[in-house]
Amino acid sequence: VQLVESGGGLVQPGQSLRLSCAASGFTFSMYSMGWFRQPPGAERELVAAMQWTGGSTYYADSVKGRFTISRDDVKKMVYLEMNSLKSGDTAVYYCNAIDLKRNVAILPSWGQGTQVTVSS
Repeated sequence: VQLVESGGGLVQPGQSLRLSCAASGFTFSMYSMGWFRQPPGAERELVAAMQWTGGSTYYADSVKGRFTISRDDVKKMVYLEMNSLKSGDTAVYYCNAIDLKRNVAILPSWGQGTQVTVSS
């Protein structure tokens, strides 16, 4: 199993970023996928998730209306479009397969994550 996140960077408040996650080693199309983030000095938290059918989605209250999760089952990719970024979005972002009933990650291994820093 391998998860490789990319697309992070340093942006100013109000700007946008698009994160990508390349997945391999498991039947991607059969799993719901989620984006998690870990702010400095804080625990990892779920910010967005999408059902394996591409149907229902979940967003944390803090990102609703600003972030959009999407997936491409052919490419085995999951994306996170982040708009109107705030300093509070600063964190390392990770993807993982997810149990949508409990909103917890399924795969035991995590990628290296991608750093998002929002600062003026």
